[in-house]
Amino acid sequence: MSDVLDVAWMGLKDSFLMAYEVWWALVIGFAISAIVQAWVPRERIEAALAGTGVRPIAKATGLGAASSSCSYAAIAIAKSLFQKGASASSALAFQFASTNLVWELGLVLWVLIGWQFALAEYVGGIIMIVLMAVALRLFVSREQEDAARAHAEAADTGHQHHMAGEQLTWRERMTSASAWSDVAHNFRGDWQMLWKEITIGFLLAGYVAQLGDGFFNALFITDAPAGVKTIENVLVGPVIAILSFVCSVGNVPLAAVLWSGGISFAGVMAFIFADLIVLPIITIYRKYYGTAFAVRIVALMFITMVIAGLIVDGLFGATGLIPAGARPTRGDIFGSISVNYKLVLNVLAVGVFGALFWLTARRGVTDPVCGMKVDRAKALTIERDGQTVFFCSEHCRHAFNADPGSSPDAAPSCRHHEHAAEVTT
Repeated sequence: MSDVLDVAWMGLKDSFLMAYEVWWALVIGFAISAIVQAWVPRERIEAALAGTGVRPIAKATGLGAASSSCSYAAIAIAKSLFQKGASASSALAFQFASTNLVWELGLVLWVLIGWQFALAEYVGGIIMIVLMAVALRLFVSREQEDAARAHAEAADTGHQHHMAGEQLTWRERMTSASAWSDVAHNFRGDWQMLWKEITIGFLLAGYVAQLGDGFFNALFITDAPAGVKTIENVLVGPVIAILSFVCSVGNVPLAAVLWSGGISFAGVMAFIFADLIVLPIITIYRKYYGTAFAVRIVALMFITMVIAGLIVDGLFGATGLIPAGARPTRGDIFGSISVNYKLVLNVLAVGVFGALFWLTARRGVTDPVCGMKVDRAKALTIERDGQTVFFCSEHCRHAFNADPGSSPDAAPSCRHHEHAAEVTT
């Protein structure tokens, strides 16, 4: 019994430590997404990122590299870009760049495994963006992309995406309580939609880490020609990631476990690349884009990640850059909370999170249908029993009107992510 309790405690502890690693990135990423949704005009996004040429994809790559490293935040931002007119190629280029070309990911890889892995991550990220752009052109039609965009727009019927209606400059928006309220409500809405998926992802990663090196080693071919071993590892790596991983910085400790356990260089890289096709994120893709488009892009991503892993392995093998020294031990993988830059960033993230939620509480009111917070100054309304009732969307107002017995004070009938699933099914 004590052994079971020890495993349960260690799983929770490692889940918490992984969450601690990426908390600041999650908050910053969702805040950026909320700002994009609220402040960036659709016309500007369309002009910059629409189309499948080199220029919009390059701009999306640069924007992603300058953004958050968290996979969940990356897909939230990419979805808002896609809704605003960016092509699927540009949106996915942003996702790949945001989770593979950011400095903090390379730094963690360098510290835990070695600079070769950091360099391979950047090279592989560029390769995946190129491969994915080509694959989308070959296997996704314009009609399928348009249908996915319409589905992404419908997915937001569950909560209001507050657009700053005033014609303000960026400097004016920075000092406008109304503009920041738009950001805060979008920020809260995205968290309410995705918090369950994110929490499940952290818990999975924490408990998979308790399985030990032996479990992972049993998954890899060891007595086989190098080519066969590499191909098997590069296929198994993403499968492990799909079943166990949180987000791009958080999977580096698990990548270190695999590397110390004997997986090949290609397998480690394919595992790291697979941060965008883990099970909770696949569920989110379905909510955002519909089942058909989600299945198509997940399949293309898997193939792209496997091929990129093989290409990187070939390039680094030919140039002698694959590490041949001692591999990290389990003691190197999980650290502890200490006074450093990470603690400062996480404290700042708590402040940002609290401030934005406080703003929604101060200026917001709850939609009685879906339970979402909405800015009372910009919400849709009706009068019922002498009271003003506020709604996040026309969908919720129509649902409330369709039920003559509904009360303005009634408890919400659904939470956002269930409501969004209803709309997007």
